[in-house]
Amino acid sequence: MNLRSVFSTVVCLIISICVSSAQTAMRPINILTADKSGQTILKQLVKAAKNPVTILPANQEKADEALYQTQVTTRSLMGAVIYFTGGILIDNGWIRILGCGSDSKMNRSLPKWNKGKTFKEFGKKPTYLLIGDDAIGGLFAINGGALGQELGKVYYLAPETLKWESLGQGYSEFLDFCLNGNLDLFYKGDKWEGWQKDVATLNGDNVFSFYPYLWSKEGKDISKSLRTIVPLQEQYDLTISTIKQLGL
Repeated sequence: MNLRSVFSTVVCLIISICVSSAQTAMRPINILTADKSGQTILKQLVKAAKNPVTILPANQEKADEALYQTQVTTRSLMGAVIYFTGGILIDNGWIRILGCGSDSKMNRSLPKWNKGKTFKEFGKKPTYLLIGDDAIGGLFAINGGALGQELGKVYYLAPETLKWESLGQGYSEFLDFCLNGNLDLFYKGDKWEGWQKDVATLNGDNVFSFYPYLWSKEGKDISKSLRTIVPLQEQYDLTISTIKQLGL
């Protein structure tokens, strides 16, 4: 066999391997939903919740798409949330946990919200994964290495500090905390008189923006800040830009 033949054979082998890998990299929806035991755990958690909780309805087409794009199984709690809910609103909608997106209150799906932020293409491993947020623009994410040393733990980006801080909890523990934990203590100083009424009417794709900014010296008293409703995407872009500008 001459050198040209050897080179041609190697090229064909590489192409074959790449095509095979591309075909098998993304698991099909029937494999991802083969074990739906995560739904039972989710139902039990919601039923026992101490904090107000609303499960947004899931559209089957959106559910299939979101689960496939995320590549987690419905055996996991995260997979169950993505596949069986359009999202979860906790504490009158103060906290929003991402699911497959709902036409009614929150249209964002977990994978589409992350695309372009934590990964470029579906199927790529993110260095962190956004899983939820709150009404004042705070972000919750699972650390894949970019946020700190605690891999697999949920981190919170607080709007008053603009720093990612580990909550020391995995996804399941975090969801349980949202459903049963002392959220008033966690958000001490972040709520204003009458916040329940204001947040109850807030769409899950929007947040409250404050001026002076909550991270500024002048914005430490949230009750004195000017509140406006803005798209979360706009607030997210501002937050990330500010972090870069301040070198945080």
